[in-house]
Amino acid sequence: MRVPISWLREYVDVAADATPEDVLASFVSVGFEEEDIHRFEISGPVVVGRVLSAEPEPQSNGKTINWCQVDVGEANGGVRGIVCGAHNFVAGDKVVVTLPGAVLPGPFPIAARKTYGHVSDGMIASARELGLGDEHDGIIVLSTLGLDPEVGADAIELLHLNDFAVDINVTPDRGYAFSLRGVAREYSHATGAAFRDPAERDFAELQPGSGFSISVDDQSPIRGNVGAREFVARVVRNVDPSRPTPPWMIARLVLAGMRSLGVLIDITNYVMLELGNPVHGYDLDKLQGGIVVRRAEQGERMTTLDGQDRALHTEDLLITDGSGPIGLAGVMGGGTTEMSATTRNVLIEAATFDPVTIARSARRHKLPSEASKRFERGVDPLIPFVAARRVADLMVELAGGELTDEGGALFADVDIAGIDLPRGFAQGVIGVDYTDDEVTGALEMIGGEVTATDGGWFVIPPSWRPDLTDKWTLVEEVARIHGLDRIPSVLPTPPSGRGYTPLQQGRKRVADAVAAAGFVETPAFPFTTEEQNDLHGSASGEHLPSIRLANALDGQAAYLRRSLLPGLLQTAHRNISRGLVDLAIFETGLVFTPEAGVTYGTDFVPPLAQRPSDETLAQLNAAIPPQPRNIAVLLTGNVTPRQPGRAAEHASLGDALHAVQVIGVAAGVDIDVVQTQRAALHPGRAGALSVRGEEIGYVGELHPQVAADADLPGRAVVLELDLDRLLTLAGERVVVESLSTFPAATQDVSLVVDAAVPASEVRAALVEGAGELLESATLVDDYRGEGVDAGRKSLTFALRFRASDRTLTAAEATEAKLAGVAVATERFGAAIRD
Repeated sequence: MRVPISWLREYVDVAADATPEDVLASFVSVGFEEEDIHRFEISGPVVVGRVLSAEPEPQSNGKTINWCQVDVGEANGGVRGIVCGAHNFVAGDKVVVTLPGAVLPGPFPIAARKTYGHVSDGMIASARELGLGDEHDGIIVLSTLGLDPEVGADAIELLHLNDFAVDINVTPDRGYAFSLRGVAREYSHATGAAFRDPAERDFAELQPGSGFSISVDDQSPIRGNVGAREFVARVVRNVDPSRPTPPWMIARLVLAGMRSLGVLIDITNYVMLELGNPVHGYDLDKLQGGIVVRRAEQGERMTTLDGQDRALHTEDLLITDGSGPIGLAGVMGGGTTEMSATTRNVLIEAATFDPVTIARSARRHKLPSEASKRFERGVDPLIPFVAARRVADLMVELAGGELTDEGGALFADVDIAGIDLPRGFAQGVIGVDYTDDEVTGALEMIGGEVTATDGGWFVIPPSWRPDLTDKWTLVEEVARIHGLDRIPSVLPTPPSGRGYTPLQQGRKRVADAVAAAGFVETPAFPFTTEEQNDLHGSASGEHLPSIRLANALDGQAAYLRRSLLPGLLQTAHRNISRGLVDLAIFETGLVFTPEAGVTYGTDFVPPLAQRPSDETLAQLNAAIPPQPRNIAVLLTGNVTPRQPGRAAEHASLGDALHAVQVIGVAAGVDIDVVQTQRAALHPGRAGALSVRGEEIGYVGELHPQVAADADLPGRAVVLELDLDRLLTLAGERVVVESLSTFPAATQDVSLVVDAAVPASEVRAALVEGAGELLESATLVDDYRGEGVDAGRKSLTFALRFRASDRTLTAAEATEAKLAGVAVATERFGAAIRD
């Protein structure tokens, strides 16, 4: 919220010598965050001048300039010759002249310079050059602003360009601070300065009159609330939209971040910023009949003020007349009834709308506006009558209108629920020994009605604070008003039994282990193409269902990933293009695996402000696809660089298998590898990863064509597995038994089996048969050649045996080994190689 200081001073006493930093510090003390300071950034001599003559001079480039003689006053050098390209003025007009030495926004320093055959001794300024608007085709003629100042007068002061605004960040729960009324009250809280409420008016003068039909027909309320509970309409006739907006109003609107759009629209914007209640003006002569506030009908459309034709949703709240929709309530008005240069009679609308309805409509149509920003946070229900009358008064004063007795209104009882605040509760929550007077004083200062009870106080929050709903929010106000610096800096003691879940611990343990093994984590965007999903998301490369984004950041990558590899390939390509060719990278992240034939998504929106039931959660979960968390690794280039006495070692399948081992150890489970085929991997250099017989991923060397398509030079090896499933299969980690102090007995065994038998299954048979004495079994050789029959292979395993209570004899180790061989023989026909 940008707060012009001259405007703030109208409602609260701000010290004359207060700097922008002082004002911001005051706002920070009551819980706002400072953002910026805004000025017109104009300095130097900027004065009022009278055009004595303006001689048009056509130029060779087809442009005609005016060679002007301008009187800027004796104190400023008298008559000066100035070149001007605008043509919207004549001799005798008073204009704004920036003299040499002035600096305009940009910065744009002014100096006497030769141009078009003359020395231009200054510049006649336009609104855009002064930072007052976008108009640049013509200069400012002061008479069009209703001004007739003396020649030579200070134009900076005349046009209120010496004002400044402070910018504060307003959190979503403090919507009342999106108004000068709200921030002035907060400044009063911070400094103790007297506050003058601009909404304090005699209610009798706020009556809107009668004769204009207004009704609400809301058959689909949100959260049990109808869309509009108050709606005030007033009529001002015979306005003159050609009248100029006063300079003081233009300056304040610009500092507040809004453009001047003509006196009628400027007035509605001004009152919105002043009181926090968005106000809309309709061209009364374009209305057909009365106003009906209702929900949109199926298939209904309307054109909003921005010229866009919009398809409406049945939940949208509309302002309608006999012709149909004339406004998207609380968001933006319609184009058919907007105020324009031909408007003579105005219907003023000030209302309160259901915040949830407005928020959903603004997001549904991607149409955030200053109005919706306020309505969705909650508008003071007591302010619409004041806002409507304030707009009417300004239209009478500034646009020459006549306030009539015509109008209409919907009234609603404002019922604000009281809150019981126990005595001592604030002290217990905040940790500060507030006195009772401090507690009640803070709540009364923010506008609450405080009544003492036996156990504490009964507090009715002010109408402009819908965020105060319980005793905790009241306590927050007490802490804020009396200074957050009083809260002691004491770290709380966390309760036992909290922290990471076992699954979260497992994810972190695996990621830390892979990083410790020399891999670099490189998170990527979860967006890819449908082709990449098909290639890396399945073994055979067949087409798989993918989730397409409704509003993709990149139209060429409009799908959610089924695999992490596309992101790793992009990361590798980006690094290689920058000269980093030796890569060992990994990522953990969600993948999205929709099932064929299942439609995801839902229009169902659960009620707000209440805990959803198990059935509601199940319905919402069914609307999203499965999203397992995977881990993927990619290696390319060298794993060991070239160095004296040692050649470089290229990344190989063995390095990827080592990464599999690291992941398995960190998860606390053995991962088996069996040869397989995948469309994205090199034939014969791909393995399926499984745990306890369930496949969870794959490892292998990228197919050369896939690597080439990704612009990867040479070989690249990858692995990807379902990390969540891996950790689930691993189960809870158990405490490791104490290490035995007795020596190990080692033996090797070579088994001949069919070449198609996976080595991992032979190893599993050995482990099962050898029993508890076997400490480890490692495959050390896979031989196929002379001495081994065709179609067979010899697998050599290094076995280590150990007992926890004695030194094993060679006979005991041999007996355990042969027991393992017996199981392998029974299952696979294994024979000990001679």
